[in-house]
Amino acid sequence: MPRVVSIFLPDLSTDRIRRADPSIPVEQPIAVIARSGSKRWVSAADAAARKSGVHVGMPAAKAQAMFRGLMLVDADTVADANALERITLWALTQYSPIVAVDPPDGIVMDTEGADHLQGGEHMMLTGIANRFRAKGLTVRVAIADTWGAAHACARTIQEETIIVPRGETISAVEHLPVHLLRLPEKIVIDLRTLGFKTTGELSATPRAPLTLRFGPEIGRRLDQMHGRLAEPIEPIRSPELIEVSRSFAEPIGAAETINKYVGRLVVRLVSELQRKGLGVRRTDLIVEKVDGTRQAIRAGTAKPARDVAWLTKLFRDRTEKIDPGFGIEKLSLVAIMTQPLEEEQRSTSLVEEDTTDITPLIDILGNRGQRVYRVAPVASDVPERSVRRVAAAVAEVEEAWVHYWPRPVRLLNSPDPIEAIALLPDRPPVSITWRGKRHRIVRADGPERVFGEWWKRDSELEAVRDYFVVEDERGQRLWVFRSGDGIDPGTGSHRWFLHGIFA
Repeated sequence: MPRVVSIFLPDLSTDRIRRADPSIPVEQPIAVIARSGSKRWVSAADAAARKSGVHVGMPAAKAQAMFRGLMLVDADTVADANALERITLWALTQYSPIVAVDPPDGIVMDTEGADHLQGGEHMMLTGIANRFRAKGLTVRVAIADTWGAAHACARTIQEETIIVPRGETISAVEHLPVHLLRLPEKIVIDLRTLGFKTTGELSATPRAPLTLRFGPEIGRRLDQMHGRLAEPIEPIRSPELIEVSRSFAEPIGAAETINKYVGRLVVRLVSELQRKGLGVRRTDLIVEKVDGTRQAIRAGTAKPARDVAWLTKLFRDRTEKIDPGFGIEKLSLVAIMTQPLEEEQRSTSLVEEDTTDITPLIDILGNRGQRVYRVAPVASDVPERSVRRVAAAVAEVEEAWVHYWPRPVRLLNSPDPIEAIALLPDRPPVSITWRGKRHRIVRADGPERVFGEWWKRDSELEAVRDYFVVEDERGQRLWVFRSGDGIDPGTGSHRWFLHGIFA
């Protein structure tokens, strides 16, 4: 069963304004003003403006009189639509092969088979919320079995994310207001006049009288929300994307036939890539079935590629996941992410060079849902900030560590509190207790004093750590430190922590 993610951007208009002009202070309230003839009203307000009492629909003059510091900006629906399209195209490259605009302020994605690449649904939704927030966008994210259910839940939750368990769509939406059915405004007004408040009340009402009065739209939306009627998501496309496709007069379904035509599509795609001097990093195979549903497979590579045999293999290894249903009527191959790639001349030397390339292994592991990366050094004396994750196939990082003291082979994600007994402030501990287990120290070396990054963080102007390499009676070598210099409370808490383990 497919799973659908709805991304709701409640403050799209004001967020777009802030992103376009970073000089606007964070605390500055913003309201967007729409107009029709001589009438002017608030069509959008950010969190700061809403906190001051401004709300959508309020006359512009009243909003300005209520809060003099309010920044008023004329509405620009075209700019909002363009911004939403750009965000959706970015989401297409990051999360799922099937992503579409859900106007006027949302994005919808079919994430069937894609959530495992993000670590599961909870981590995927959390990651989406974090990345959108980092881009200065207010977001609410919901996942459910249907587009209608996910759309409605995303617009009613107070939290950033919500997961509707599989098979629990009806119970999740029965108390939601009728306007979330995505019905025309006139129908919603008439339903409220008749006393309908929730989708559950509509579902419990006989269908025939509703259809007779309002037409088939209410029944269609209810069936789509409950999963009784398919609602295909038409993926967003841009002219820059390279896409090749093949339609079939007679539907296909056999695995051998699918693989044959996928191979032919790869040849056509690589030809287009070569003509433009590009290599592909992410490629989507879109399978359109006769019942109107779609299935997608995404294959990624660590480096730009246009090797026909290798790209074909990446897809053929995963085509067994395709469920043809009643038959497949169209296959499309889309180069979602491309990069420049020039031709390389291979060595003609009689002696083969030893060039072990592990990129194919990285590609295979990555397409199986494994997170493959490298660790690169960062110029920082603070140990937990001295490393960062980089792409597995990235060029060699020129930065290097400059340390005169040994570093442990295993660094904990964050320093682990320990109990320590030390004779003097500048002396190493003679005994530590870590996770309930006591270690008697027989050898120690240090201290190595590490200062905080005072030029980045005001809170670290005076912060220091004294690190010691200690060895217990069993020969285990640990990396411990005391927060502070042991004398001045302003330099740290004077508590002890374990930060690493030596080989």
